[in-house]
Amino acid sequence: MSLQVSNPNNVKIYSVTSGARSAIPDWLARRNAKSLKYDQEWRNRVELIQDFKFPEASLKLKTTRDGNFIMATGVYKPQMRIYDLSELSMKFDRHTECENIQFEILSDDWTKSVHLQTDRSIEIHSQFGLHFKTRVPKFGRDLAYHFPSCDLMVVGASNEVWRLNLDQGRFLNSFSTDLPAINVTAINNAHQLFGFGGENGKCEFWHPTDRVRIGILDVSDHLVKGDAALESFPEITSLAFHSDGLTFAVGTASGHIVTYDLRNPAPLMIKDHQYGYPIKKIHFHSSGNVLSADTKIVKIWNKDDGKIFTSIEPPTDINDMCVYGDSGLVMLANEGVDIQTYYIPQLGLAPRWCPFLDNLTEEMEENPNTTIYDDYKFVTRKELTRLGLEHLIGTNVLKAYLHGFFVDLRLYDKAKAIANPFEYDEYKSRMVREKIEKQRESRIRATKKLPKLNRNLATRLLEGQKKNEDSTSEGAGLPEALVDDRFGGLFTDPDFEVDEGTDEYRLRHPSESQNKTNHFERVESDQESDDDQVGFEYEYDQSEGSGSDDNGDGDSSRVIKTKADPIIRSKAPVQKSSGPSFYELKDGTSMTRIGDSKALAQLELKRQQTLEERVGSENSSTRNFSSGRKTGNLSMSFKSGMRRNPDSSDRIDRDAPSARERRGVGDLSLPRSEGGRGSRGGRGGRGGRGDRGGRGGRGGRGGRGGRGGRGGRGSRM
Repeated sequence: MSLQVSNPNNVKIYSVTSGARSAIPDWLARRNAKSLKYDQEWRNRVELIQDFKFPEASLKLKTTRDGNFIMATGVYKPQMRIYDLSELSMKFDRHTECENIQFEILSDDWTKSVHLQTDRSIEIHSQFGLHFKTRVPKFGRDLAYHFPSCDLMVVGASNEVWRLNLDQGRFLNSFSTDLPAINVTAINNAHQLFGFGGENGKCEFWHPTDRVRIGILDVSDHLVKGDAALESFPEITSLAFHSDGLTFAVGTASGHIVTYDLRNPAPLMIKDHQYGYPIKKIHFHSSGNVLSADTKIVKIWNKDDGKIFTSIEPPTDINDMCVYGDSGLVMLANEGVDIQTYYIPQLGLAPRWCPFLDNLTEEMEENPNTTIYDDYKFVTRKELTRLGLEHLIGTNVLKAYLHGFFVDLRLYDKAKAIANPFEYDEYKSRMVREKIEKQRESRIRATKKLPKLNRNLATRLLEGQKKNEDSTSEGAGLPEALVDDRFGGLFTDPDFEVDEGTDEYRLRHPSESQNKTNHFERVESDQESDDDQVGFEYEYDQSEGSGSDDNGDGDSSRVIKTKADPIIRSKAPVQKSSGPSFYELKDGTSMTRIGDSKALAQLELKRQQTLEERVGSENSSTRNFSSGRKTGNLSMSFKSGMRRNPDSSDRIDRDAPSARERRGVGDLSLPRSEGGRGSRGGRGGRGGRGDRGGRGGRGGRGGRGGRGGRGGRGSRM
């Protein structure tokens, strides 16, 4: 049997509340009764009081004056429960119609009590059940019972204090205060002084017999003058009197506790909980300490100097606090199922109805035990899969906890050694690299703004920062991701390196994939070559043509075609060599545009347009397109918007004689030969007199035909 121990401020606090498994529903506990006997955590649990819990949450908690019973209220369903401390178990529970706000125990035991409910009703319970029920004009917030006069005072959302006399059984004249609404009330047990705390940050004190106001105290003004950090208006939320009859403490909605002496309006001390939550309860302990509780924490501090003694932080929000007499047992009504119970030996002894707590804590101090999870390692499901232990899910080897599992540390070490046997060597090499890099930092070197890892991402962040802010200083333009330590691993840890070659990255960044266009194509060396060398072929075509003398165009047109295609001749497969690699330009790419990003962007935009859109975007009628002269490219010009009309006057009439005379040999589209130029035919001889003209000589082969000779002159008669 063991207890959970915490040690804030070197003060041991023992949690007497059962573990999480003790809060399972009754029907589930009965169904799993056989399996629970094998659960060591269930068998070693500690239940100070049996069934000391509520189905959903507990609201208020008090002990009877004789110290033998505890009365508590909670939900759901709204109910009250009585616990018999002599039996350490629940005596009975009683359901009510609505939730409870506050209750007072009228008798020394549990038999008579009065309850203020959320529906403005006041229920008076006796031993057999509900005895009487009445209502107040407005919603109530607190109540207190004055034993000498049998007056039950109820305060709420009004400036009046309603008085219900239980001896006469009727309402008496109410007290009219200057407070807009009253949040809390308390009665000093030493001289029966009435105290009321309002939502305007003021407290009023009334005489019990004269029933007149004898003083008013502005607590909010003292907090403002005391330079207290106020997150909200300091409404009065709790009020408590010390047993000496002179000291009292006031709790505010801003999380401050202010202590006063009735003889002096100035505050003795201002204590800040530093959470900003309203103070729920204040209790003066006989040890000279003050216990103050807000929603998150219970702080125990000295009432004279304010020095912190210790603090208690339960796992759920606090609704109420109850300290059993002068002992060190503290019980907290909270939003959880169990009523949290803590034992602090340095605050006080254990109650007389549970003396075994002292013996249990002494044994634990003599034989300290390790925490239940000291020999376990927490792993997530992803790590479990990487270690190859996912088949153990659902077995006793793994204990499910939060988003992962607890596994035995010895099993984890063995599985990790099998999964990655070279992890230690990698760790050593990594530590050596880090040590070397740390030594290099002291050297004088050029400052590099961009990190080595994810350099492109850092560049994009800098470019985006420059667009948003025009900073003049060097460090002002750095984005938050490069300066903030929380993102330091993004540019130092290799696990966060962005792989820009994956398909997922290209799909998420399509614009970057288009910008990284390769303008060259690698020439594959899979062709055949005899000498394994790269060569070029050149072809020269010549064609000459001449027209008639009338045409006057005796020059011949020369067309030269050049092929610069790489030719690789190899009879055997060529292996990859260490020589230079050859590339060729892609179609439609110019050497002058490769380095010009603006020209490439304009070219890409024009490629996406239709011909009509490209023509319409120009202003002049004649367009000149040139890809540059430096690389030998040619220019092309054309006139837009001009079409040749087949019926126009400039149509060439093929039947016209002038057109036939201008036609030359080149217009016949004869096949071109690669031979030399033919010789010119000989001139025809001159005919004899009186005879027929001689026939012209035959031209050489491949040359022009000879010119016919002139006819001879006729003989005279």
